[in-house]
Amino acid sequence: MVMWTGRKPRIGILGIMQDLYDDMVPGIAQRQEGYAAELAAHLSDVADFTPSKAIKYREDAERAMREFENADLDGVMVVMLTYGPAMRVARLLSESRLPVMLANIQPEPTVTPAWDMADMTYNQGVHGAQDTANAMVRAGKRFAVLTDDWKSATFREDVDRWARAAAAATAWKRLKVAIFGYAMNEMGDIRVDESALVRTLGPAIISVAQGDLYRGMEAAPDAAVADVIAFEDKHFEIDPRLSVTERTDHARMQVAIEKILNERGFGAYTAHFDAIGEDGRFSRLPLAAASSLMAKGYGYAAEGDVLTACLVYAGHVLIGDAHFTEMYAMDFPSDSVLMSHMGEGNWKVARADRPVKLIKRPLGIGRLADPPTFLFQYQPGPATLATLVSLEGQRFRLVVAEGQNLDSQELPALEMPYGQFRPASGLRKCLNGWLTAGGPHHEVMNLGHHAVDWKVFCQLTGIEFVQV
Repeated sequence: MVMWTGRKPRIGILGIMQDLYDDMVPGIAQRQEGYAAELAAHLSDVADFTPSKAIKYREDAERAMREFENADLDGVMVVMLTYGPAMRVARLLSESRLPVMLANIQPEPTVTPAWDMADMTYNQGVHGAQDTANAMVRAGKRFAVLTDDWKSATFREDVDRWARAAAAATAWKRLKVAIFGYAMNEMGDIRVDESALVRTLGPAIISVAQGDLYRGMEAAPDAAVADVIAFEDKHFEIDPRLSVTERTDHARMQVAIEKILNERGFGAYTAHFDAIGEDGRFSRLPLAAASSLMAKGYGYAAEGDVLTACLVYAGHVLIGDAHFTEMYAMDFPSDSVLMSHMGEGNWKVARADRPVKLIKRPLGIGRLADPPTFLFQYQPGPATLATLVSLEGQRFRLVVAEGQNLDSQELPALEMPYGQFRPASGLRKCLNGWLTAGGPHHEVMNLGHHAVDWKVFCQLTGIEFVQV
């Protein structure tokens, strides 16, 4: 597991029927397998689908599911090709590690006077879906259900959302998060029982010594460092006050962090400024590195916050271009909250009408030299905030707020990424709900309205969902 590259979800189609109908309707298995293939082709723009052969026996189902799991697919869509008895797949689906969606669909959307018994048989999946759903409910298996005309736009949208949520939930089960040093002392809302996290949701937290980062900087190839600087020169407005030494040192940190993440299979990381500053071997904090690595698809959070680092990674997979931020101050006249952080931010959420700047920025935090820092305002328009709450035992809660990034005033003295977010529910109601739900102070932001996407993700992972 490394950075998220934005690939389409990969979903298996488990097509269920039984051999009772083979003699009654010759060729029915081949016909219904063609229906499953047509379904896969119709939805190929939202996910890569792999249909199974028609599943008639328990052995067929077990073989198909083994193939799906061995291929590291992201989820399974169960489709009734005809009626199929649930007891042939009940244990199999209840034990699968993959997210399951029961697509309650049929080949034809309309019952017509022209239908004969063959047409009735081709389209009789609904009572097989009822049998199968009943079995999964009785087994305590979490699953999603979509009832619709499979050629409709609403079905496509719902499958797209579920497939992305399945990919995010499955990716979490393989996620490894690096923590450089330690978490910020006495900051309570970022704390989590790491054993409960890996048991319940999947992400594993692994400590990385700051010495590994230092040695990585020392060994960073000159060509890789030059590539970072050349990319910045091409895409950003560079502060002329930045020296070659400052930029080279920052680029070496970025190269070293990314090499550690890639070689050790980390998809996300977090680094606390005191852990870097107190080490004694570093000249500056890796703020610009965090911004560019988020833009590449890595999860990130500051101050040793592994929970939000996990959530930023999930935001990349579920929605795309996730951004780490926090609430800084309330602005009651505009009914908004100022969003920012110390200097880290995914520059892919920056305003499209202004250049992103890489600036020389004095910063007393960490007691180190000036860190090169990206400066931009958030793109105005719809946006969604989400935060992960660790509750008692193995319970987790996701708090979500939809709203708007305002086309707001510039703040010349604020030398870090920022924007003003107006919650759809209003500032007062939103923050009352946020605090009542225990929402912590670090968040992931995605452009667009995505509460429904997060809700489906929570349904698949067993996380409690709260929208404020």
